[in-house]
Amino acid sequence: MQRRRFVQAVTTATAAAGALSAQQAPASAKIATVAPETAAAPTTRFFSATQFATLKSLSGLLQPATTERPGALEAGAAEFLDFLIGASPKPRQTLYRSGLDHLDAESRRLFKKPFSEITTDQADKVLRPLLVPWTFDPPTNPHQRFLADVRADVRTATQNSKEMSQVAASSNRRRRGPGGAAPYWLPIDPTR
Repeated sequence: MQRRRFVQAVTTATAAAGALSAQQAPASAKIATVAPETAAAPTTRFFSATQFATLKSLSGLLQPATTERPGALEAGAAEFLDFLIGASPKPRQTLYRSGLDHLDAESRRLFKKPFSEITTDQADKVLRPLLVPWTFDPPTNPHQRFLADVRADVRTATQNSKEMSQVAASSNRRRRGPGGAAPYWLPIDPTR
């Protein structure tokens, strides 16, 4: 019988303390929150400045914007890939770094300019030798393999971006997630 009264007393005291603290809490104790992606722009950390500029330019060429949909540049695909490849296994990192370096070196050899500064026609001359038809087996040439992988990655990153989600939510073509918007990916840094 005493144990039951003790539990009742503890429960009553806890509820009374909670009600008292809620009444005494000042209005300024509430902290405003914002979505992480609105607080700051993503930073590049894995690729060098030249590699990232090459990736950004290549992304814009591979997945351009249309009148209805954002492209890779508007969707921040290069920034997402910087995060993704930075968290990937070493062979994938090496493939990307050597592929981006190869594109920049070819551009400098052919046009005396970095890849990020050449025109679309000039970029076609750099990329055309690396294009191979799709098969189930990836290309054995590492530069052709890089181009095949980056094409798929840029497309996936663009299609799963917040910007594409907003377009899809407004057009009602994709399944909507919580809050009415279609789901999308954001890079999350586990080291922070």
